[in-house]
Amino acid sequence: MAFDFLVPVSDKVLAFSEFLPPQSLGKNIFKHTEKKGLPVFANATVAIFGVLESRNAFEKKPEELDTSGVRIQLYRLMMGNWNSNIIDIGDVEPGDKVEDTYFVVKEIVAGLLEEKIIPIVIGATQDITFPTYRAFDKIKDMINMVSIDSRFDFGEDDELISSHSYMSRIITDKPNNLHNFSNIGYQSYFNAQEEIDLMDRLLFDAYRLGEIVSDISLAEPILRNAHLVSLDMRAIRASEMGASGNFSPNGFGGREICAISRYAGMSDKVTVFGIYEIENTSLSHQLTAQIIWYFIEGISFRITEVPTSNDEDFTRFTVPTDSEELIFFKSHITERWWVEVPSILPEHTKTNSIALLPCTQQDYLDACNQNIPERWLKAYKKGLN
Repeated sequence: MAFDFLVPVSDKVLAFSEFLPPQSLGKNIFKHTEKKGLPVFANATVAIFGVLESRNAFEKKPEELDTSGVRIQLYRLMMGNWNSNIIDIGDVEPGDKVEDTYFVVKEIVAGLLEEKIIPIVIGATQDITFPTYRAFDKIKDMINMVSIDSRFDFGEDDELISSHSYMSRIITDKPNNLHNFSNIGYQSYFNAQEEIDLMDRLLFDAYRLGEIVSDISLAEPILRNAHLVSLDMRAIRASEMGASGNFSPNGFGGREICAISRYAGMSDKVTVFGIYEIENTSLSHQLTAQIIWYFIEGISFRITEVPTSNDEDFTRFTVPTDSEELIFFKSHITERWWVEVPSILPEHTKTNSIALLPCTQQDYLDACNQNIPERWLKAYKKGLN
């Protein structure tokens, strides 16, 4: 069984947690230890585990991720007002081959998903996103993926899978379960024009760094529709990470990335959250810990909402345009917005109902001004799951 390959939380971290106050995460997380083995999965909401595999790093020299450093910074944080039960199941060490590591990660994530537990994956390199995606194979037919990254990571056609080319593998690998891919925070000078054109041809969504930074709430509807979220820490500017070389002077700030992480936690569809390309610096470990904290905080605010015309918790707006009649819904509880998208691929709408696409109030205002939102057009062309 794949869980047998997990190594326990280090003695250094366990010793550190002994001296923490009772309100700390370290005192409230159930841990995988040498003495007691794996924690009980029953009633767990979130499972944290590290992946030490780094042989497919693209730019940086492969080095072992210091997950103990991340854990020490996470454990010392205080619990929020949460109902979440958190377990830490340890680390996956590199296998004989990279493919062996991928297999173990895939099986662990699939096992947690079957138990209705949300995995938080702390990985050395972002190619680990690939096995977390493959973990959905027997669980969900089509998934939506969001990458928070300065690059699209398509790579060259003949390039071996790496932290800069894993998306090509996801797009081409069979079975193809990827329904939609969205990128948050790309920086144009890191992406070839051919990659930008490919995103457009595949009807994927891409949002530039400046666009998101100017209004961080734009990330919320993107993440609300995601099942898998992959965060490349290189999307964060170097000064926030205490690092240089592999990081850029431009990128998200600490508060911005924590807000995005909280939005990911609030999405009731997000079932896997991965954090990759973590540097072994004190600032990097602290920020990683805070990102995890905000994701768990977001989980505590999850509300499942399904807008309907007869539900008094929603207001329905009909917006006639020159080419289409758009139907918007606004929640009175969360003030979130949705727009109806008639699916042109009937098999994607298994309930035979109109699909609902998360959107913003600005999308509604744009439609009122006869500007059909781009996200609606792409969803309409593709058909929405």
